[in-house]
Amino acid sequence: MLLDAEGAAWRNARARTDAGIGKGAAAYVAPCWTVVVPFFNEEADLAATLESLAGQTMRFRLVLVDNGSVDASARVASETCERLGLDHILLHQGLPGKINALKLGLDHVHTRFVATCDADTWYPAIYLEEAQRLLERPGCVVAGAYFIGPRDGEAERRRESANIRLAARLMPRQCHAGGAGQAFRTEALKAAGGFDPRRWNYVLEDHEVIHRVMRHGTMHYADAFWCVPSDRERDRESIRWTLVERLVYSATAPIAGDWFFYKFLARRLDARRLTTERMRERAYQHLAGVVREPAYSMR
Repeated sequence: MLLDAEGAAWRNARARTDAGIGKGAAAYVAPCWTVVVPFFNEEADLAATLESLAGQTMRFRLVLVDNGSVDASARVASETCERLGLDHILLHQGLPGKINALKLGLDHVHTRFVATCDADTWYPAIYLEEAQRLLERPGCVVAGAYFIGPRDGEAERRRESANIRLAARLMPRQCHAGGAGQAFRTEALKAAGGFDPRRWNYVLEDHEVIHRVMRHGTMHYADAFWCVPSDRERDRESIRWTLVERLVYSATAPIAGDWFFYKFLARRLDARRLTTERMRERAYQHLAGVVREPAYSMR
């Protein structure tokens, strides 16, 4: 679709050209980045996330995916993007669960690179620039950012940087970064099957998708590639894997990743009912009955 492939900035440039104002489309250069931000009831944090993205040194298109919010998140998203002048589209995914929102978002990505960002995370201005620097290395198909806390200083940042880079050297075939800090070569991500609930409908989808993408190349990290997730309180049941599962992952990822995810881990997560919609975090956010819109809409 023209709307998806070219974005609002291109349409505005064409309109200026058609009206005889300036160079318009002739001077327009399409960005090489798309940022996908899924959200569910994030009205408190979403504006700050979008403001941090608006300060990026690299141009990008923004794909926002509302996953059935019942608060003012969609309004906050639209108003903030308009205020900041962000080239964006807002999609509505009625199927609950982050993997469904990411799948819809990726369907609207047509740029060379794509970053998945969380709606409650702050991104430094050079975030996409550093991601591109990593992704332009020969063979690199995914870049992973490390997390630091909102009140961490330089010493804490350096420690987290050293930890993730050491882990990557010792265990290069594993994922050491969460979904809030992942950036991909779009071609490799789509070739690997993208975000697909038919393949993986559980939590920890950020690790499973990296397993598939790394069949196409390597994952890199860097000292300057980081972000800051919020430190809000969590009142959900644990959705993390157990120590046993982590140990088995470490042992099998380089040689038997398919067995680990699709035979071993999937059965265990299924037994604990840790499907993708269980990532909804607050007690008042009921899993059933929150979505009043069609399974997919766009505005």
